[in-house]
Amino acid sequence: MRDTIFALSSGNPPAGVAIVRISGPGVRFGLEILVGHVPTARMATFCDIKDKNQLRLDRGLVLFFAAPNSFTGEDVAELHIHGSRASVSAVLLALNDLDGFRLAEPGEFTRRAFENGKLDLTEIEGLSDLIRAETESQRRQALLQADGALRILYEGWAQRLTHARAMIEAELDFSDEDDIPGSVSDHVWKDMDLLSFEIRQHLDSASAAEIVREGYRIALIGPPNAGKSSLLNYLSKRDVAIVSDVPGTTRDVVEVRLDIAGYLVIVQDTAGLRESTDQIEIEGIRRSLVAAEDADLVLGLRELDGPEYEFPAIGNQRIGITTKIDRLDAPFTGDGDSVGISTKTGAGIEGLLENIANRLGELAPNVALGLPTRARHVDLLGKCVASIEDARTSKLVPIEVRSEFLRQAANSIGMITGVVDVEDLLGVIFSEFCVGK
Repeated sequence: MRDTIFALSSGNPPAGVAIVRISGPGVRFGLEILVGHVPTARMATFCDIKDKNQLRLDRGLVLFFAAPNSFTGEDVAELHIHGSRASVSAVLLALNDLDGFRLAEPGEFTRRAFENGKLDLTEIEGLSDLIRAETESQRRQALLQADGALRILYEGWAQRLTHARAMIEAELDFSDEDDIPGSVSDHVWKDMDLLSFEIRQHLDSASAAEIVREGYRIALIGPPNAGKSSLLNYLSKRDVAIVSDVPGTTRDVVEVRLDIAGYLVIVQDTAGLRESTDQIEIEGIRRSLVAAEDADLVLGLRELDGPEYEFPAIGNQRIGITTKIDRLDAPFTGDGDSVGISTKTGAGIEGLLENIANRLGELAPNVALGLPTRARHVDLLGKCVASIEDARTSKLVPIEVRSEFLRQAANSIGMITGVVDVEDLLGVIFSEFCVGK
């Protein structure tokens, strides 16, 4: 018989309330021991909680969810107890003392939900992202995926591929029947043309999904003492980087994760760009240029009345910034395409953030759509499109071979949702979860 698993599903104590989750065939037996009865399903019941020797451990709310109407698809119970370390420890020890009960492994509750058909892999990945969401855009994207947006989309595509294969095989098997028109495959290939186009459009949005999930990278570049470290410290509201009048203070790339306009942004302070004979500084400058090349947006900083500086040609997303405008007696009126700021007075910072937010909106235009959020999604969808193209363009091969290409395309989609051949992926996916989920 399968083990009954349990774990603390809420945050680490101390806390006002702690939630201990239990799932498996022994849930009803465990409730009989701990609270003396099995509460009415889906009704919160206030109970004393005892160990198997009837020593009272705590009191709290107990909820029971009967299979299959639970998160895991098994019988599930939740014990809402006081969140002290002593209370939590006592209840976990009492559960561990019951035959057939053991502490859950990371992600094991969610894995059981997958195995019992309660969630598919895209919903599970969305749930994992939702747990880790730091910003509003991440929350919205993850929640959409956890609610099944990708599953619905991919299942629809898989059904079209299955229908296409069925029509082809029907024409093969019943070509002499009057009710099977000979032009049925022509209709199939028109739909496969459209499906290939739809999937390729979907793949084009992968970069936007990656920006939302992994973060939008902004590199601060410019000559020494241009105010890069000061701007990083101002935006992060703490002293992350060393600020000094001595040129070359920053030798390595310093990163800070920020929430700007609901997006996760990784701002990188880099070494000042100049000619140098110091080998360590030269390496720092090389890393600065690499960071700028890899960034989604480059902020090129130059101090007011500083020496003329020619920024390297890096990418096409750059905002020019003139720093230290607090030295002016009058408002900053602009310097070409440059935005003026002062980290001493805060002047111009709000306008700079609005400018960055607009760029974010351009790169990640519509979080409300279901987007491919993982590298494995992109890889498998690419294989799916390749198989559809093989089926569409291989007109000189037997129709059975073209049907096989469509089967391979459907399998690629099935591997995304977990319908077929994903055993090797499961350990990786579920290991990302915390214990108790």
